[in-house]
Formats: sequence, structure tokens, C-alpha cells
Amino acid sequence: MTEPNSSSTPVEAWITGIGLATSLSDSLDANWAALQDGRVNADETGFAPYVVHPLAPVSFDAQIPKKGDQRQMEAWQRIGTYAAGLALDSAGIKGNKDILSRTDMIVAAGGGERDLAVDSAILNAEAQGNTAPGFLNERLMSDLRPTLFLAQLSNLLAGNIAIVHGVTGSSRTFMGEEAAGVDAVRIALARIAAGQSDIALVGAAHNGERKDLLVLYEFGGFNLKDKYAPVWARGAQPGFALGSGGAFLVIESRKHAEARGAKPFARLSSVVADQSRRKQPGDITRTLESLWAKLGQLGPDGAIITGATGAEPATAEERAFLGAHPEFAVRATGTSFGHTVETQFPLGLALAALAISRGEMFPPNDPGGLEIEKAGAPSQIVVIGTGHWRGEGMALVEAVR
Repeated sequence: MTEPNSSSTPVEAWITGIGLATSLSDSLDANWAALQDGRVNADETGFAPYVVHPLAPVSFDAQIPKKGDQRQMEAWQRIGTYAAGLALDSAGIKGNKDILSRTDMIVAAGGGERDLAVDSAILNAEAQGNTAPGFLNERLMSDLRPTLFLAQLSNLLAGNIAIVHGVTGSSRTFMGEEAAGVDAVRIALARIAAGQSDIALVGAAHNGERKDLLVLYEFGGFNLKDKYAPVWARGAQPGFALGSGGAFLVIESRKHAEARGAKPFARLSSVVADQSRRKQPGDITRTLESLWAKLGQLGPDGAIITGATGAEPATAEERAFLGAHPEFAVRATGTSFGHTVETQFPLGLALAALAISRGEMFPPNDPGGLEIEKAGAPSQIVVIGTGHWRGEGMALVEAVR
């Protein structure tokens, strides 16, 4: 590890690896082609009346070769471990024990998945009156595997990435829905900028194809129901369509990347976060304006990739903020990929880095006209994460000079 940075100039951080496993594909080229074509993979029937974006077909064997490892993971862990492997491959450090032993890992994760079969059996027995004293404790002790405590522990994703891929630097797991994804990247950048870390694997995974999760969000009235619509076209029927996906990034100091001959996708220049009180109308809009002012010098013709959820009132207030910056071409990831909660912010960063590296923005996918065409190669892209319930964040991704 480098010595803490004692100069006044922060260390430049590069995004050198990207791993995506989404509802569209598990390859960068195929995801990009799907965005170019405006393709959407939304399921209106499998979890009706709720709309979900199911994971595209994936061969987990390619990144998790041991069947035993796969069996002890639930879907969200398999998705994340797979996407993390793709990111390590993309960065050219897969299997490099020297670098992996120094690679920090920062993961954003939810509360893990429940065992619905066990839950259902317990509830059915309770309803039928077949419950002797101690029944609940007995069933929990005998029916749940050792890695479960009602739901899987959030830090199991980081643990499985360490086991499968050998990433054995420091490890941190953040919880807190969309805000956790923002903070995972914010802390990674801060550590690299301060000289406390040379290289980090950062990201998240989410399984949106979960009946228990859909029920939880339905209690808050957050789910999109009956018919799919792009994010900006949900005003009459607001809500998010949960998406399955994993997004991981390899972020490292420019010096470390150049020393090993790595080529960057883009530069991660700034990440800022806040938590609006959301007590009065306009609170979210004002918080986003405050974050915008902290990003750094922005050019006149940049672009925005937002993880806008479609849930209200957060999406309407974010749209009001976007309306104050019409010179920036907007793209909403929720339209194409669904809402992947903790993964939404890392997903936006991955797409921003891809767009900068490929010298173009992907086309708009919005019938309402908020998203406009963007000509030329973007040199700056702002990634926005506005939580459906709480938490706001932004990042500035730039071309490497």
C-alpha cells in the first residue's frame, strides 16, 4: 500500500475494470448493444401484478467454477460474485495473487434472501394450530442452513468474493439501499485519493425476482404494477420495477494502473452524498442542487445518467432538478435495467465509464422527450442516485487526459 498522501493534490483515480450482469446481458458489448437498440427485458406476468426485470441467462460456472460454492449461495450472491469476477477479468487482475492480496473490497448489500419454503411451512403450521411449545425455535434450528439467520447476512457476498476470487485486502459492507451503493464508491474514492489504498473492487448485487422483497416494497406502495413503462412515463402510475443485476468496478490510483500497464475506461473524479430530510416539498430538489455545486468544474455540454426509480415523490423532485439543467443530456437506467436498489449507483458509474471509453452516449429511451440525443463524445458524465425513500448522491466521471 502507498503511504498516506501528504500533498495537497488528491491522487487521481481510474476505473480500470467493469463487470456487469444485468437483465440485458452479462457482457459489456452485449449490454451496450442492447442500449443502442433500446431493448428492455421486462416481465409483466411472472410476478403479476408486479413488473420485474429478470436476470439474463448466465453461466455462473464461468466465474464460480465449484458447484459447491454455487449451492451455498443464494441468487443475489451468485450474481454479485459472478459480476465481481467479470470486473477482475476486465481489469486484468484475475488470478494475480499479489495484486488481489492488496485489493480492498467495498460492497453494498441488502439484508439477504429469506427461505420462503421454511417461512411458508412455519406459517401454515401456525395457521392450522399444529404448533407445540418451542415449535418455532425447533424449525429455525433444523430447517435453516448455518449461513442463514432468518435471512442471509449482508457481508456474505464479500466473503464469497474473497473465497472464489481471492480478493483478500480489507473488506467493508455497506447497508442502506440506494445510499449504500453511493457510499461504497465514495469511500473507495476517498481512500485512493488519500493514498490509503492503491486498488479497490467496488460494487453490489441485487435479486429482484423475490416474492418476499416485492411484498415488503408493496407495503410502502413502491412497486410498478400491471404494465411496464419507461421511468419518465410513470406519472399516472408511479413505482419501480425491481431488476436483477450485479455491477462491480475496479478503481485504482493512476500511478498503480500505469505501473502495471492498465488502460482506463474513465476517471472517477468526485463522489458526494447527502440525506435530505424530505419533510417539505422541494427538499430533494434542493439537496440535489447542493450536491451538484460540490462536484467540481462542469462543462456546458455534459451528460447525466440517473438511477431515478419511478417512485414518487422522489422522481418528480429529481425531474425538477434535471429541468434546471437542460443542457445536460439525461439517461435513466431504470428504464432499461429496472431498479436494482444498492446496485443502481455502481451500474450508473459502469455505464458512464463505458460511454466515455466508447466516445458516445447511448441513445435516449424516453417517449416523453425528457431524454434528448447527445452528439459527440462525452468528456464528463454526472451519475445521480436518488433513493426511493431516502439518500441522495452524485459522482463525476470524466475522460482521462
